[in-house]
Amino acid sequence: MSASSAAPPDPLEQPGLVSRFWRKLFGAPRDLRDPGVFHRLSLIAFLAWIGLGADGLSSSAYGPAEGFKNLMARNPVTGAAEGQWYLAVFLALATAVTVFIISYAYTRVIEQFPHGGGGYVVATKLLGPRAGVVSGSALLVDYVLTITTSVAAGGDALFDLFPAVLRTNHGLKMSIELAVVGALVIMNMRGVKESVELVMPIFLCFVITHLVLIVGGVLAHVGRLPEIAHQVSSGLGQGLQTFGKWGLFVIFVRAFALGGGTFTGIEAVSNGIAVMREPKVHTGKKTMIYMAASLAFTAAGVLLCYLLFDVQGFFALPQELQIGKTLNGVLADHFAGGWSPAGIPLGFIFVELTLASEAALLCVAAQTGFIDGPRVMANMAVDSWLPHRFASLSDRLTIKDGVMLMGVSAAALLLLTRGSIDALVVMYAVNVFLTFSLTEMGMCRFWFTTRKEHEGWTRHIGVHVAGLTLCLTILLTMVVEKFGQGAWKTLVITCTLVGVCAWVHGHYRTVRLQLRRMDHQTLHLHTADLHGGEPDPGLPTAALLVRDYGGLGIHSLLSIRKAFPDYFKNVIFVSAAVIDSGHFKGKEELDALRKQVEASAERYVELARRLGWNASAVTSIGTDPVEDLYRLCIDVAKKFPRLMFFGGKLIWKRESWWQRILHNETAFQVQRRLQWKGLPMTILPLRTGPESPLSAAAPAAPSSP
Repeated sequence: MSASSAAPPDPLEQPGLVSRFWRKLFGAPRDLRDPGVFHRLSLIAFLAWIGLGADGLSSSAYGPAEGFKNLMARNPVTGAAEGQWYLAVFLALATAVTVFIISYAYTRVIEQFPHGGGGYVVATKLLGPRAGVVSGSALLVDYVLTITTSVAAGGDALFDLFPAVLRTNHGLKMSIELAVVGALVIMNMRGVKESVELVMPIFLCFVITHLVLIVGGVLAHVGRLPEIAHQVSSGLGQGLQTFGKWGLFVIFVRAFALGGGTFTGIEAVSNGIAVMREPKVHTGKKTMIYMAASLAFTAAGVLLCYLLFDVQGFFALPQELQIGKTLNGVLADHFAGGWSPAGIPLGFIFVELTLASEAALLCVAAQTGFIDGPRVMANMAVDSWLPHRFASLSDRLTIKDGVMLMGVSAAALLLLTRGSIDALVVMYAVNVFLTFSLTEMGMCRFWFTTRKEHEGWTRHIGVHVAGLTLCLTILLTMVVEKFGQGAWKTLVITCTLVGVCAWVHGHYRTVRLQLRRMDHQTLHLHTADLHGGEPDPGLPTAALLVRDYGGLGIHSLLSIRKAFPDYFKNVIFVSAAVIDSGHFKGKEELDALRKQVEASAERYVELARRLGWNASAVTSIGTDPVEDLYRLCIDVAKKFPRLMFFGGKLIWKRESWWQRILHNETAFQVQRRLQWKGLPMTILPLRTGPESPLSAAAPAAPSSP
């Protein structure tokens, strides 16, 4: 028989004050039986643009500024630092073209990998699991840095609004930024769509104010276009005389690469396909178009406006006047600071609104880290690179452990770097372009190896070759130029995470091999075919908690037989399938999981009846195995008064704390709850390896109990 995934609450167990507060904070559980749950959780292209595109669009607050700052170069004759500001025109053009090239390349990724996963899945499938774990680790660090960098840059933009005395109050700024991280954790624990809808007004305010800033700034200088063109032409001629073609090219490439933070959010769309509305590929490609167009326009427009409004004069100010100010703040002030029609300070209001929306959107951009980071973590957990618990969903159908870990890691990194945006942008960009490069490399390999199956393969591979060239150029330049300013930290953190993932994967592989030996011992047991029947409620009954049909469950069943010979006449198999991120992709996947758990339970019932027991099974699917198993056990206890519960637990000779992290404690948690209800439960030790006592528990020809 089968039980529903959402049993009615036990009247004897009302939630306490803390539980009620937590439920109020994070929201009520979602009903898995509701056929519209996937529709309500998914995002249309417009909402996906807000939730995932905010990361890319918000990078226009710091990416173009970094590129513009690095147009400085030392004159080989005088040794003085000179700004080659006229190159901003070409930098703006190169930025827009690069955004479209990388975005178009990722639309091809969306087509080939319609279930999402982005760089991790691409590298794993096309370059192998080793490249996959490198890409996945880089992505995880990248998404933590997405949160940290966005919040830190948002803090800078916010404090740009304050008087100088407050701009230097680092403690206040850090406290606000940590509070923002905490608020985002709560929002994302409640669910993806809710968190996106909450920030929609901020996103739209940013788009409108920056549209006015860029379009208005360009139109205000239309009459000066011939003069500006002459300045650019003469500057270019002078630069060629001073630095030569190669020297000027190096200056341009360096500025282009060090402004690579502009492109950091592009991959977020391909990673977040799982949260999009059906048809997912169409929605994903539409979202990518929205993001590419908005990012190219904003980043290129801001760079062009830097030049039009002579923002470079900011660098000539004394150092104390530059502290706490951003280039975008200077630009907004140059554009609208003097507006005062009829004595009304409309310019001041516009500048304040522009910077406030920029600060808010940067905090919204951190949302991308909370949406995509846990999903990458869940994909890696499904592949056993990370503890399996990171693939689990909460009753709000969010990847709760991943959200919490991302939030804690971001807060720690914010404290360690003291919110320095210069260091964070470097750390951020290194991992982004490492992942980009692996993805483009994988797609190049894909189109080359399948060239016989696709007539237009040269057109597709050309885009990825161009993307790979751009990404490697930015990556290598960033590492070489900024190695001592934060690049080395990213490399150390990422390599450490790769090492941890390799160790976790090795542990799970060892356990799988041991369980495989146990399966070999048990799956082909010789039975007496005694044909037990339906359980009799009046007879002694054993209720066994099981998962998939295999050696662990069979071992536990035979251990009960050995420990209580000829006592139990009934056996009830209790099984609760866990919906993790790998299964939560649509109603079809849930139906398949339900059929799988029911079929597995029926195999246990058939085996037990052949061994002479009266047997049946109860099953459910849900997100919390402890809660689901407990409810099923309570239902069974109401029908079978002479009952004892059993559960299995893998044990090692010397159990460590990390084994408790890598392997869940479900049996012990269920045991504690059942014992509080006065119901007996025994945990059966399941040793793996060559010393397993399984043979003693599995007689070749069992007799009737």
